[in-house]
Amino acid sequence: MTGPPLLSIRDLRVDLGGSPILRGVSADLARGKVTALIGLNGSGKTTLLRALVREYPYRGTVRFFCGHDHSRPTPEHIGYVPQRLILDARLPLTVKDLLALALSHRPLFLGVSRTTRAKIVGLLERVGMAGHLDNPVEGLSGGQLQRVLLALALEPRPELLLLDEPAAGIDFKDQQKFYDLIADLNRTSGVTVLLVSHELTMVSRHADHVLCLRDGRIQCEGPPREVLTPGNLAQTFGTDMHVHHTH
Repeated sequence: MTGPPLLSIRDLRVDLGGSPILRGVSADLARGKVTALIGLNGSGKTTLLRALVREYPYRGTVRFFCGHDHSRPTPEHIGYVPQRLILDARLPLTVKDLLALALSHRPLFLGVSRTTRAKIVGLLERVGMAGHLDNPVEGLSGGQLQRVLLALALEPRPELLLLDEPAAGIDFKDQQKFYDLIADLNRTSGVTVLLVSHELTMVSRHADHVLCLRDGRIQCEGPPREVLTPGNLAQTFGTDMHVHHTH
């Protein structure tokens, strides 16, 4: 790794319901790179991301070197896309409404200001969803909804994107497009990405670095070509490896 990392994690430990979930995770995220986090369900991947955004209490050290001038470490410039968003179908929100709720400081019933609308259009253009501005959120496909959530995560201009299986439940063709979009954002804006994924084909194609998590610990890490070997995958996924075959 050249230069300081964007994020440094040391001996991160999380207990939930009296049970240890993360048992001493240490890792560095290289600035401007895509790091993939792989492992079995229940290995602690989502817990790690939620600890990083302070949804879960933790022990250990997490140091962010964010801040657009790079002078003061701060976790402010972080975008987070959860695994799924549960919306109340009784709320007839359009895509514009959903983004306006997050971006505007005034009540939605007063309408969306011209400035906020312009910002929303700009964000949707970045994720290929500008044509869906007035579409109902409940009518979006899984892939379209994830693109909208990604648009939300891109404000205000994050240096770090945390993506928790962002393509889960999307058909394979749209998965490819979504991962290509992430790679393009990384390439064009330099945003650092930490991505949880079961799609090893996508990880191999797009990640610069891979972290293998098992039972709350990092089992192995390195470039995809060195980490995604039969031996390491067996160590990471164990006897359930057949569940994780790529398409």
